[in-house]
Amino acid sequence: MKRSYIILGSIALLVVILFATYRSSYNTAISYQETVDQMWGDVGATYQRRADLVPQLVATVKGAAENEKSILVQVTQARAGIVAAKTPGDFDKVGKQINSAITLAFEAYPQIKATENFGMLQAQLEGTENRINKARQDYNESIKAYNSHIRGFLNSMFLNQVTFPKKEAFAAAAGSEIAPTVDFSK
Repeated sequence: MKRSYIILGSIALLVVILFATYRSSYNTAISYQETVDQMWGDVGATYQRRADLVPQLVATVKGAAENEKSILVQVTQARAGIVAAKTPGDFDKVGKQINSAITLAFEAYPQIKATENFGMLQAQLEGTENRINKARQDYNESIKAYNSHIRGFLNSMFLNQVTFPKKEAFAAAAGSEIAPTVDFSK
């Protein structure tokens, strides 16, 4: 009789150990799967940030550059009038044009900053692309942890492959190695 209790106890202990192992493996797989999904969501959010931000930055820089261009054209035209002036009346007229152009330039935009704006645009573009790259790398790292877990020796036997399929790491689409073009002519 003692022998049958030992056998039953051993079987019960084995069942408890197997259940605990399965439960731990299952819960860990769920955690990794959720991390993978969250990381993919972060990649999508970073793409959306780029899609929202870049056109706004380009429009802002283009608007500032157009404003500066019109100011410079007015100042240049006023200066060119000095060369063409021949009579004292012409000099007075040109002087008033220069004064109004200079006043307009300082009132509308006191400093020429187009080059700085283009530099800031470049920095924002670079930062955005770096964020996308980091999000992709984080996603691929989470895929590695998840796939390593579900494909482990015991886990591959315990876990349902339909519930926990192997995930593919981020792979660039054909042509995505080419960065988006920024067109300042439009």
